[in-house]
Amino acid sequence: MIDELNNPVWSALITGNRTLATGGQHAKAFHAGISPFVAVEQNSREHYQLLTQVATGEGPVAVFTTDKDLDPSPWEISSRIDGYQMMFEGETPQSPSGLSISKLTEEHVPAMLELTRISPPGPFMEGTIRFGGYEGIFDGQQLVAMAGHRFHSGHHVEISAVCTHPDYTGRGYARALIQNQIIQIRASGNVPYLHVRSDNVRAYQIYQNMGFVTRTEMIIYILKK
Repeated sequence: MIDELNNPVWSALITGNRTLATGGQHAKAFHAGISPFVAVEQNSREHYQLLTQVATGEGPVAVFTTDKDLDPSPWEISSRIDGYQMMFEGETPQSPSGLSISKLTEEHVPAMLELTRISPPGPFMEGTIRFGGYEGIFDGQQLVAMAGHRFHSGHHVEISAVCTHPDYTGRGYARALIQNQIIQIRASGNVPYLHVRSDNVRAYQIYQNMGFVTRTEMIIYILKK
């Protein structure tokens, strides 16, 4: 059901990413070191209170929601990121040619962390690779571009961690990696989707040109206790 994307992190935590989840019936989070994203079944005071018992760390957490006037009490909103949720509705692309795309494994985590430090795609931690599907392009021993999966929200799989080293932009690496992700997700019988910041106009236009269609506005709230 497409409604599962209205609360994509919750959907992921109870379906495709449930093995990475901790929490109870109404509030959940990813295991420590995987992702700072958390979710509640409903945006209610009761469920956000339960979330305080699930997200026990001292650091901030992040929530995806379509609610433009969120009240997450007893949490406080420290910042918000406005964006769009986009679904892929184009033709399945051909496998990229002329590029060597490598599967990324645990041994590549230091290189992945270094790339995301230089070109941040969003939260990326040592355990993030456990979402799966990560691929990259190398120049010698240096990882210069990558992309992977993140939220497995029912029958929808999010493409995430798309980033390119600043010295290697303009070569079509990100597009090729996204195309490869689309091929794999569709081959598994799922629907590719992604999130993009509303102020990242260039990326938004690229995704549109590739066949992604805006489904809804989506907001990320950064919450603190």
